[in-house]
Parts: sequence; structure tokens; C-alpha cells
Amino acid sequence: MRAPATTAPKEAAAQAPQPLKGLRVVEFTHMVMGPTCGMVLADLGAEVIKVEPIDGEGTRRLLGAGAGFFPMFNRNKKSIGIDLRNPQGAAVARRLAASADVVAENFKPGALARFGLDYASLAKASERLIYVSHKGFLPGPYENRTALDEVVQMMGGLAYMTGRPGDPLRAGTSVNDIMGGLFGAIGALGALIQRGITGKGMEVQSALYENNVFLMGQHMLQYAMTGRHPAPMPARESPWAVYDVFTVKDGEQIFLAAVSDGQFATFCEALGFHDLKADPALATNNDRVRARPALLTTLRERLARRSAAELAEIFERAGLPFAPIRRPEDLYEDPHLNATGGLAEVVLPDGEKAGEKVRTTLFPITMQGARLPVRLDPPRFGAHTLELLGGLGYAAGEIEALRAAKAVA
Repeated sequence: MRAPATTAPKEAAAQAPQPLKGLRVVEFTHMVMGPTCGMVLADLGAEVIKVEPIDGEGTRRLLGAGAGFFPMFNRNKKSIGIDLRNPQGAAVARRLAASADVVAENFKPGALARFGLDYASLAKASERLIYVSHKGFLPGPYENRTALDEVVQMMGGLAYMTGRPGDPLRAGTSVNDIMGGLFGAIGALGALIQRGITGKGMEVQSALYENNVFLMGQHMLQYAMTGRHPAPMPARESPWAVYDVFTVKDGEQIFLAAVSDGQFATFCEALGFHDLKADPALATNNDRVRARPALLTTLRERLARRSAAELAEIFERAGLPFAPIRRPEDLYEDPHLNATGGLAEVVLPDGEKAGEKVRTTLFPITMQGARLPVRLDPPRFGAHTLELLGGLGYAAGEIEALRAAKAVA
């Protein structure tokens, strides 16, 4: 049975700051990268308006690994459906964008210029506009290539570092899409501060490839410092001897670590390995790294007799790093997440389970001690069209005409 979140985090969430309240963001985004940027700004209190194609964003209908995209990255947003290829629809979109403090997009270079929705066009009407573009590559030789998270993981070294030697493997989540959206949001926040000083907006660009290269910076510098090619993580030269996954009693697995001389002494004391603590060949971290193959063999033999639960209890008590090996669905049962309000309910807008409540993860920060809550469920397609068009000054008859022309939905 799933443990409910305590009431205290819920009460705190109701009092959470909304530092971007009053800010309007219009996003022309799809998939993960652009929607992540909008979600961050929305969680921080901005009014975020998601402009969707006339038949709704495609991620609403994805299956398999994409089924969670829309409900995850589109909470706290409003939805309007606009056909940009319809001249009347494009005019509505430009009017909506003109009302925004921030416009965010993640289409191919030049795609929105056809509709007068690029930065150069929109900035003519408002020098205060902040325009956040999310691309595959920053401007340069690669800028017109089609990029995906998997593409840049392969060409940017992440798949090489994640997989075993000779077997490049993408990371198990959309790391570049999500972090690219985060960097876009960081850029938007910086531009907002600058606008507060100068009164002028700017264009901000974030890109999948450059994001991935940033993640690889530590390994690039490892090579620059040592002159040795970094090995993939499964075959890496670990800087610590005890830093690995161990298969223990009944085939369970647990990650255990001791990353300093003090931690290794505590590790030995907690587990009763007094001979290892006293061994002069294991006296320092570098000694243990040099002896790592033999040391790990010894530890695997001894730890195989203990259960994962027993080891977790010992390491918790001793203050040592450890982690059970979990699947994503196991996190719904996590006592820490449930006790601290780290998960929040949303109502699914689409699919076979439309209308049902599920729990989602919140943005991983607190402000004034509170998590940033879900204020709006992921929107049903076009749920806010009437409200938004009315707010732009369209009369009821004009809205009906736009609908009849299939310019909006």
C-alpha cells in the first residue's frame, strides 16, 4: 500500500513562493526540451501558455517510453490550439506572442520565421521580449542537423562513457532534453534580471549537443590532465576502491561506497572486517585503489552472505554511502518522497486513463522551505482557448469565426 504524503508538506506547498507570478510565457514547444523550460518557469509561478497544433501536440498520443512526456512536462500550463499555417491562426499567434514577457520555442532553425514568430520579427514590436530558443546545436556547422537526445549522446561522448567498452549505451532518461530545458530556463531568468536593469530583452539559446558536451567536460579535462583516454564508466579507473554494486544474499543488489580513509575505517568496523582495517597494504585510499581487484574479490565473497536490508541498516547507522537498486515505479513507495511531499497528484488529460489521478515528481528545490506545487493539472487540449482569446480582446463573434475557419481549437 502506498504511503500518503504528510499534511505538513502540503500545507507548506500552499504557501510556496511564486517568484515569477505576473510573468507571461508563451511557448511554441513540443516533446521534452522546450516543454521542460516552460514547466520550470510555470512551477516558479509564471503564467505559461502552451500553443499546440490544431490537432494537439503529438506527445499527447505517444506510447511506450513516451507515454509520460506530456503529463510530466506540461503541468501548471494553459493550452490553446492554433493552426499556424492558417493566416488567421498565425495572426492570433503573433498577437498572443506580443502579450508575452518570454517566448520559448524548440523548432528547427527558421521554422517559426515563416509565421513572423522568430525573435527578429517579434522584437520589432517589443524590445523587452525575451526569446528562448531550444535547438539541437548552437549556431555553427551543425546547426541545421536534426538532433535527438540519442544523437547527441552518441556524438557527444555520453553513450561511450555510459556503456561497456565497445557497447555505447544511451543514458536511461532524456538527460539532454531535460537539462537543455533547464539551461534554457536559467538563461531566461538571467535575461529577466538584465531586463530589470536595462529595460531590454534578448534572445537566449540552449542546445542539446552543447549541453551534452558540458556534461562531458570533466572527462575531457581528465584527459587533458592525465593524457590518458577516459575509460567508459563500467570499466573506469575508479578513484576509490570501495565504490561499486555488490550482489548479496538471495541475488539482491546494493551499491556500497567508502570514499575516504575515515570512511574505510568505519566500513571495516561496521562490518567486522578488522583484518582489512589493519592491513598496511590498504592503509590509504591510493593503496586500496592499487589493490582494488583483490580487495573487491574479498568483499564480494564476504558480503554475499548478508542481505541488502541488513547492509542498508548497517550503512545507515554508520553514516556510510549506500543505495538500493530500484526501478522507477519503486519510487512511488519511497518513504522520504512520501514524507516530504516530493510527489504530487495530477489529473491525466489524455489516453485511456484520461481523468484519472496519478502522482508526478516535483521540481527538486524548496523555496522558503516549501516544494513548488502543482497549481494546474496538465491541460486538456485547447482548454483555455476561449479565456486566452478573450483576454487578447477578441469578441465572442470573432472567436466563433476563428473556430469556424479552423484557425484555433
